[in-house]
Parts: sequence; structure tokens; C-alpha cells
Amino acid sequence: MPIVFAVAAALAIAVYQVLPDDPWLIGGWQMAVGYAGAVAVLVGARRLPRKDRLPWWLFAVGLAANVTGIGVAILCSEVWHLVDLPTPADPLFLLLYPFCAAGIAVLIRRRESGRDWTAMIDATTITTGFGLLAWIYVIAPSADGGKITMLGEATQSAYPIGDLVMIAMMTRLLRGSGPRGGPFWLLTGSLGAFLAGDTAWVVMGNLIDQGYPVEDIVWLNRGISSIFLVAFALFGAAALHRDARTLGAPAGPAVARLGRVHLALLTLASLVAPALLAVQLAHGQVTDGMAIVVASAALFLLVVTRMAQLVRQVERQAQQVRELARRDELTGLPNRRAWNDELPRALEDARRDGRPVSVALLDLDLFKQFNDTYGHPAGDRLLKSSAAAWQEQLRTVDTLARYGGEEFVVLLPGAEQDEAREVLQRALAATPLGQTFSAGVAVWDGRETSDKLIERADRALYDAKAAGRDQIIAAANRPATAAARK
Repeated sequence: MPIVFAVAAALAIAVYQVLPDDPWLIGGWQMAVGYAGAVAVLVGARRLPRKDRLPWWLFAVGLAANVTGIGVAILCSEVWHLVDLPTPADPLFLLLYPFCAAGIAVLIRRRESGRDWTAMIDATTITTGFGLLAWIYVIAPSADGGKITMLGEATQSAYPIGDLVMIAMMTRLLRGSGPRGGPFWLLTGSLGAFLAGDTAWVVMGNLIDQGYPVEDIVWLNRGISSIFLVAFALFGAAALHRDARTLGAPAGPAVARLGRVHLALLTLASLVAPALLAVQLAHGQVTDGMAIVVASAALFLLVVTRMAQLVRQVERQAQQVRELARRDELTGLPNRRAWNDELPRALEDARRDGRPVSVALLDLDLFKQFNDTYGHPAGDRLLKSSAAAWQEQLRTVDTLARYGGEEFVVLLPGAEQDEAREVLQRALAATPLGQTFSAGVAVWDGRETSDKLIERADRALYDAKAAGRDQIIAAANRPATAAARK
């Protein structure tokens, strides 16, 4: 069905280019393509779970109102001879903006678990830059000169304001997280086509005001109208796409991205104000100084805020890298690098406070045999579950770290030999899957280096393994010959 609809829409748009220049035929053809897009959106929404239909219903209402405005505009021109703004068609045309914005807002809310302030700042920056353009070249001129009524001025200004809302919402959608399949790009393509069509009409209107008779160029008018027909068709294709339900699927944690396109848009938006000031200075008169000042100040604050976000993001990532570098990936315990930093500090604290400190080396017994029997995944699970079980038996002041392979090391501040053995005995009894460990524990003598302390605990560990494993042996406070590990 999506392919059939896309082909039919493409043929209809192609035939539209060669239709006779009859307002009723032209308008009727535009309405047929537009209503087909709105119906396609409703059909696509009906195929979705009920909870996923709301944004598509909002899109369909906005499209249908806009298409109905085409018919009313023809009546105003050909029957009622209403040409001054506002006409009865304008409210219908303008309904496209709030309904599409509401639909996008619902999608954003469903795609993201929380507020993405980075995406909001980027959307606001881009909207502010283009908003200044809209103010200087569209909104302000419409209120100058008294050519139309106040209501007409408000109506004329409502279109660029609606476009700015669409730019803000579309930028927010593009900068946010969530799946980006076919429906996503079809939807954003449709919104982009509406904006392109509105921009083309503004440019055309400015050319007419300057005396260029572009309204009589048939192919130009057909081309601009075709942009809106493409927008209608893309909306329908997005709704009928087989992956349409993924458009509102929740995403994982938001990941701040700043690709080349985003950076280019942010740069362009930030340069709008100084570029406009340069243009007006080149013409010898600054006519919109206050607007440029306000926009420049807003853009400056937004850029500073964005820079602050980037700095905080870099700091968080650096902290995460430091944490990862000091954490064992399998067990989540401090690794050997973290241990080598922690032990000297603990010894210095013990020296200053005059308190004892003990260090123990633990080695899972017959771990290689366990691995060979049950496989390496089972061995990894044993390491993780053992670390968790031992951690529960240690005191809150103790530190358990993975020393390497199946070896672990424990720092026991304030513990003499007997208390250290008692803590380790609890840990030994809690070892899961019927496994055991051998351990050597050494009490710091107040003078030796951390390396010497570890060496004594290691020799005691060798003695425990040589004595039959599944036991804890305290290191002697004298030099000893290292035994071979068995």
C-alpha cells in the first residue's frame, strides 16, 4: 500500500504540471492530492495500536484543514471576490501549524524519557536566528505603511510565526533521540517541504512588491504549489510506512550529538544578526537596530549556554573514563590500578592515626578446573557472584578489589590479625556454588612499603594453598622464602 500510494501521488503531481490553467481544475486537483494525504494518514493511524494514534490524528486534522483552505480560497477569489486579508481561507490554512506542532510535541514526549535540554537549546538558537530574518523581511514590513487593516497585518504575520513554530519543533525532533527510520525522514521531509513552500511564497511576494510580474509565470506558480503537494504526499507515505509505529517508540538515554549539519545550522543561525547588520550598514542606514540587538543578545546567551553544556558533558565523560579505568569490567570492583592508588593512602592514614591496617590476598581454589569443566561463561559468573557475596560479608570500611584473574585483594583498615581473619572467615563461608578460596593476610608493621606488605600477604597465600587450600593463613612479621604456587 505505501508504494501504491507513493506512485499514485507522484503521477498526480506530475499530471498537475500540465493541467489547463483553470482555477477550479487546479484547485480541485490540489485538494484531491491533499485529501488523499490526509486520508492516508488516518488509514495509517488506524493500523497502529490505539495508544500510538494521537499524533497522527493531529497531523490529519492539520492537513485536512489546510486542504480545505484551498477550496475556500478559490471560492473567495472566484465567487466572493475577496482578496484582502484576512479571508475565510486563512484560519483554515493557519490551522496546519498548531496541529502539526502538537503532533510533533506528542512524538517527542513519547520518544524521550526526559527533557533533552541540549536539543532545546539548539532548537531555540536556530529558531531565533531565522526568526530575526522573518521579523525584518516579513513581519515588520507587513505592519508598516498602513496598506492593510490591523487584522490583515496580524493574519499576514501569523504565517511566518507559524513557520517559526514549525522550524522550532522540527529542529527539536531532529536533535532529539529515538529511532530514525523511513517514517522519521518522510515526516521531517514533509515538514521541510511545507517550510520550503512558505519560503518560496514569501520570496515571490517580495518580488511582486518590487515590480516583478512573477505571478503571471505559470510554471513558477505550479512549481511552488507542487512543493505543498509533495508535503501532503510525504505525510501520507510516512503514516502508511510499515515501520510507522517506531516513530513514537521510546529511545534509550539521550546522547548529545553535534554533527556537521547541526554545527552548520547553529553557525548560520548565530551569524544571521551580524550579517543583517552588515547589510544594513552597507546600505547606509540601520533600520532594524533594536531587533538585531535583541536577537544578538539572545543568540549570545544561547551560545554561551550551549558551550557550558558541552563543557559539562566533557567533564562528565572524563569522569566516566576515569571511573572505567579504575573499575574491573567483569565484577564492577576497583581494579589493580585503583588498588595501587588506594593502599598507599590507607597506610599513610594508619601511620598518622596510629591505627592498625591489614591486607589480604584471596585466590579462588581450583578455578582453572572449574573453568575447564563448566566453561568460561560459568567461570565469569562465579567471579561476579563471589565478589558480590564477599562484599556483603565485609565491613563497610573494607575495600575489595580484583587483583587479576581469580585473585582478589582486601584492605581492612583498623583490623588486627584476629579481626581480619574473622571477617575473611565470613567471606569464605559465603563463597557461592560450593567453592572455596585460599587467603593470606598480613598486618602492616608500620614501616614497610605497600609492595612489601603485599609480598608478605602473597607468601601467606602460597602457604595456604600449599597447606591444602580452603583456609586463611596469617603472614609472619619476618622475611620468608616465597613458595611456588600450586
